[in-house]
Amino acid sequence: MWLQNDLLQLFQPFGVITKLVMLRAKNQALLQMQDIPSAVNALQFYSNVQPSIRGRNVYVQFSSHQELTTMDQNQAREDEFSFSLSRTSLFILLSLSLFSFSMLSAVGNSLDAQPNRILLVTVHHMLYPITADVLHQVFSPHGFVEKIVTFQKSAGFQALIQYQSRQSAVAARSTLQGRNIYDGCCQLDIQYSNLDELQVNYNNDRSRDFTNPNLPTEQKGRSSQPGYGDAGGMYSGARTAGFSQMANAAAIAAAFGGGLPPGITGTNERCTILVANLSPDRIDEDKLFNLFSIYGNIVRIKLLRNKPDHALIQMGDGFQAELAVHFLKGAMLFGKRLEVNYSKFANISQGADTHEYVNSNLNRFNRNAAKNYRYCCSPTKMIHLSTLPQDITEDEIVSLLEEHGNIVNCKVFEMNGKKQALVQFETEEQATEALVCKHASPLSGSVVRISFSQLQNI
Repeated sequence: MWLQNDLLQLFQPFGVITKLVMLRAKNQALLQMQDIPSAVNALQFYSNVQPSIRGRNVYVQFSSHQELTTMDQNQAREDEFSFSLSRTSLFILLSLSLFSFSMLSAVGNSLDAQPNRILLVTVHHMLYPITADVLHQVFSPHGFVEKIVTFQKSAGFQALIQYQSRQSAVAARSTLQGRNIYDGCCQLDIQYSNLDELQVNYNNDRSRDFTNPNLPTEQKGRSSQPGYGDAGGMYSGARTAGFSQMANAAAIAAAFGGGLPPGITGTNERCTILVANLSPDRIDEDKLFNLFSIYGNIVRIKLLRNKPDHALIQMGDGFQAELAVHFLKGAMLFGKRLEVNYSKFANISQGADTHEYVNSNLNRFNRNAAKNYRYCCSPTKMIHLSTLPQDITEDEIVSLLEEHGNIVNCKVFEMNGKKQALVQFETEEQATEALVCKHASPLSGSVVRISFSQLQNI
């Protein structure tokens, strides 16, 4: 019954619904509205906004049926859920007022799944990284959690959570369904899985067997330079600090002055980006990380061996990927104009040719996310340097960056007791190269952080 109610909630704002028939065998439904304008308004609205029910996309189109007949309703059997209008109601039945629906099912789950000790969890609007340990903190108060496995699917970030007992799983779903892990984001959509037992091979951030703590940690991906892929080193403690400073999702809009930048819809769900027209002899994964991490957290990066000027970059979520595509499409780097588009792949599989960044303390959005969203922009001639040594001079800044282009102006200043600097280059490309090559580089015991500045002059 909950599925019918959810469908009704999607379409009731557009007008009176006269009939709704569920065709579970086809994973579809037929919905009939009272008149044509209501149907047209609903279809036009959902052609621009992807409707979903509990994390599953709903696809809407006009049906070829002229009206819902007794035969259609008999086919639905006990799944029929129809409404009859009073005799005084205007009852218009035309093909344009009849919709058909189809829904995508998630892996390991069924709409008709019975209560089970294994839960399928989908995390929506995931602004911050979610690990097996984070999920354990959320779900363990409701019973002993035996195993957790996380993965990326077309529906987004998902996890399978196995309890010791079915009663614990039922209690967890009842309490946590629809709740947010963090204020305003990371919403939980919890269904029962049809699986009987989870198999866990490694204990790490992506999977964990709490009944077998002696499992090895997976070592598939190559490690990056110090501080990029590990939890220690540079910016130690950034992840834990981030969890205590989670901003409300509304801060995303607030960061851009109450709305999103022109061209940003906020509805994209694709997390993986394909970057082409790179300079193979001058680019590497860490340099790509330095550039794309301005727009969101980086999960992993893969340079394509069969296409050396191509790379795949998996962002933390669809919104961050949309920012990167929007602001970096056509940007100049190392004499080439970048081609930045969404990839057909939902995620990048781990392997020996991938670099892992999901736990990197250099990911900028693990804390102060709203501030970092506010700084998102296309490459500019001006870059901002922070976390500088207290005794830094302008000459030292120029010496660090001058190999990347002609520096027009440089100014070192102090804010909140910390030294910072603004450096203006002659072109956006020179500033971009300096950021790509020098962000996260060591300088007199400090680690320099670089971002684009929207200031026009110093």
